[in-house]
Amino acid sequence: MLARFFANLAGRLLGFFGSFHPKALPAHLRRNYGQELLAWSVLPIMLAGVQGGAMAVILKKTFTDTPGMTTDTLALAVATVTTSTAIGNLTSGIWATIANGRPKVPIIATLMCGTSLCVVAMAFVPFNALGAWAMVALVVLGWVFWSGVITIRTTVWRNNYPDADRAKIAGRLATVQVLMMAAVGFGFGRLLDLSVESMRIVFPILGSMGIVGAIIYSRVRLRGQRRLMRSELASETGRRPRMNPLSVVQVLTRDNTYAAYMACMMCLGFGNLMNIPVLALVLADQFDANYEDSLLLSVVIPSLVIPMAIPLWAKFLDRVHVITFRSVHSWVFVSAALLYLIAIQTHTVALMYVASVILGIGFGGGVLAWNLGHQHFAPPNRDAEYMSTHVMLTGLRGLVGPFIGVAIYEFGVTRGFPGASYAVSLSLALGGAFGFFALQRWHRRQSQVEIRPTT
Repeated sequence: MLARFFANLAGRLLGFFGSFHPKALPAHLRRNYGQELLAWSVLPIMLAGVQGGAMAVILKKTFTDTPGMTTDTLALAVATVTTSTAIGNLTSGIWATIANGRPKVPIIATLMCGTSLCVVAMAFVPFNALGAWAMVALVVLGWVFWSGVITIRTTVWRNNYPDADRAKIAGRLATVQVLMMAAVGFGFGRLLDLSVESMRIVFPILGSMGIVGAIIYSRVRLRGQRRLMRSELASETGRRPRMNPLSVVQVLTRDNTYAAYMACMMCLGFGNLMNIPVLALVLADQFDANYEDSLLLSVVIPSLVIPMAIPLWAKFLDRVHVITFRSVHSWVFVSAALLYLIAIQTHTVALMYVASVILGIGFGGGVLAWNLGHQHFAPPNRDAEYMSTHVMLTGLRGLVGPFIGVAIYEFGVTRGFPGASYAVSLSLALGGAFGFFALQRWHRRQSQVEIRPTT
């Protein structure tokens, strides 16, 4: 019986890893997928150097008691580094404009190199207040470059992979990415617990791997590139992506359903983004966790859970509209916020681990819906415009949310309620979940009206 169990387990594992091989896809998709798979096996090593949760932990642990850094100033730096993704997202309109009518892959590869150089530069920051803010600035600049990769990459996916395979392929690439980031995060934590000086060696290694990944990615071919460029250049001026962040208003006013979807995402996402810096502060202040344990709870465990969750979410997203997907998926974040709140208030470490697992399940679905959800609304020649709108709105809530989260946390601590920020995020997550549920019912009624035959 035991031998049969292990044989079945081995078979499942072989099947799982075998599904990542290019031969598991139709022949015409294998070359591009193979290049992307190889690139995304290397690039996440570099991304560990700009990952908001990990860098928040590193800042908090490294620069505590540093001359010139008060507790409040350090909390501000931690909050700022977790807004780096948001600040980068606010520049997505610039990258969408630059990429419009131009070859996409060379631009993406160049931006990857830009982020990699920022990671390398982190090795040279001094261990003082100036160094802390220099590290924050480099993380922010790295995400400005990386937001362009995220914005333009979806156009490559849309043209290279058909609808039936896109979510599956995106899920596999995301799985490889998070597994590599989890491994790097765990190893990074151990090295820093041994010696903070190890970052002088680690950051250049991380950055150099990003350069290697960019070189590999530059070999990806964009199918129908010339046709796509002509279509983008032929679009009406008002329909081209523009550098003006207010251009998102035009997208939302033209597509009311997408606007409602973005409104629900604003509510749900704001609650999630509030607590990225708060988790680093809670682990250090309330649980006295070291580098390794802090990175384990904030980065490694959610990252390890994501690959297990992605295949299930991918199957669901392949069958339903993203509005229906979010009406189910959002409740996972509600559950995670509730568990974190209880864990912090009762000082239960075990429950923090459970909450991290639940959060990873939510991230697994979020990886897919965030990258592909806009394509349920956007025409092909406006893909980058819709994605840019989504990215910029994510940037707006991510720019404000972490600072509000830290302010609520510090206010709560002074009144014996360290879980205050999670209580607020729980309320926001509930609002987003109910919003998606109502939008899903409305969308279903609209779909039935559209297909009803006239007499």
